[in-house]
Amino acid sequence: MDAAHILVVEDEPKLAALLRDYLLAAGHSVDCLGDGLQVIPAVRQREPDVILLDLMLPGRDGLSLCRELRQFSDVPILMITARVEEVDRLLGLDSGADDYICKPFSPREVVARVRAILRRREPRVANSNAPLLELDEATWKARYRGVELDLTPVEFRLLNCLASAPGQVFSRDRLLDRLYPDHRVVTDRTVDSHVKNLRRKLEAIDPSCTPIQSIYGVGYRFEL
Repeated sequence: MDAAHILVVEDEPKLAALLRDYLLAAGHSVDCLGDGLQVIPAVRQREPDVILLDLMLPGRDGLSLCRELRQFSDVPILMITARVEEVDRLLGLDSGADDYICKPFSPREVVARVRAILRRREPRVANSNAPLLELDEATWKARYRGVELDLTPVEFRLLNCLASAPGQVFSRDRLLDRLYPDHRVVTDRTVDSHVKNLRRKLEAIDPSCTPIQSIYGVGYRFEL
């Protein structure tokens, strides 16, 4: 795995410096920003390989930044937060973040998380002879065109639901019932966020195919 360029967005100078030092020691190049307003221009000028993004920032918060970044970039985002409530974790991932880590944390764990993200981003070659999709509910494992997918539990349930009836259109409300068996209160926009993340992972394996189709005003369907 080659060295990567990491953007650290953290307004606590000591913590930012600590993360920078550990990432530099791991062989990566690092830029640090302390204000949310600086992030979008910096990424447009030079897109990093990974962004470490604090949730609470001056100028602009991490969630809104994450959502805007996802409009033009699929750069992996590791959200850093001191707010450990489940709703905040959910919002962080629904906004397009790839992972999150809660303060206080070990800098070594952050480096390990970055390494894992980079490993998942390494090119994976689709096997044209393999089945389009293989889902194992017993192990929660999924393979797309012969390549194992790195899915969250919600993404697995979403893919499993759509693929269970190819060509059938599922409304957002119906998908929400399948995604959250505990019937927690979430908006239908949550489905859109999960679909967007799932599509990104499928297209990373086969950019020529988009099996999850949007049906305007209705919902989604899976096409073989």
